[in-house]
Amino acid sequence: MPHATPHTHAHAHGQADAPHRHDADLADLLDLDAVVLHAYWSQAMTLVRAAVPDAPPQRIVDLGAGTGVGTLALADVFPGAEVVAVDVSPESLGRLEAAAARRGLADRVTTRVADLDAGWPDLGPVDLAWSSLALHHLADPVRVLAELRAVTTPGGVLAVAEFEEALRFLPDDLGVGRPGFEARLSQRLAEAHRDLLPMMDAAWPARLTAAGWTVTGEQTLTVDLDPPESPEANRYAWGWFSRLAEQLGDALDDDDRATLAVLVAPDGPHTLLSRTDLHIRGERTVTVARR
Repeated sequence: MPHATPHTHAHAHGQADAPHRHDADLADLLDLDAVVLHAYWSQAMTLVRAAVPDAPPQRIVDLGAGTGVGTLALADVFPGAEVVAVDVSPESLGRLEAAAARRGLADRVTTRVADLDAGWPDLGPVDLAWSSLALHHLADPVRVLAELRAVTTPGGVLAVAEFEEALRFLPDDLGVGRPGFEARLSQRLAEAHRDLLPMMDAAWPARLTAAGWTVTGEQTLTVDLDPPESPEANRYAWGWFSRLAEQLGDALDDDDRATLAVLVAPDGPHTLLSRTDLHIRGERTVTVARR
């Protein structure tokens, strides 16, 4: 369910272990998001902490937790709380459990495999809920948000982080034959999202209101890393564009397909793994609501 990354719907054929590699690649990318975009995550957690009433939450739920970037951050911000990570992927949650154990959080962090489109799992009462880049995957997020509200304690808080456009990484003049490669790629990605992910838009305050929540704030957090400080930025960009190649390769013209192949090559002078001209930029919006 969770993605901080381009959304890939390709399926492997003829390779029994390909889905497992795909899951591992996505998990790597989710973990790298926390490292490379550390400042964004710090800002987002500050917003969540400020939205919580004076009494700290006892039970927190991370919906679409993935490998647990938000889960572990919430456990740090609220050191007395139990944090329940919910996700459709057992592999991602297994990785989260291992990370929680390494950080001495196994007694406070638990996981639950669940497909929210199939119905609300029995998670017990919730004081604080967080969801990052996951709700747009749901077929009916208003229903899920209403079900969450029903089990949230009076005055409890929900924070939803979403985005409309994918991050950008490359100079605007990049492209074989003509500039504007990444802008064209972003347009193709947006077109794919319109068909496959119709909930990926800016309507989250309205959806929260329709589900019975009272929206108390919304803040857009800007990502602008020029150059990125993290030494993992190149690996993050490479993983991001590798997923784009998997999803969009057939939708690109020959020039852009050639550019993409060079960028995701494992080596060479222009691979994303060694480029020095990365500029990671974009926006993520955090909407806060109260029961």
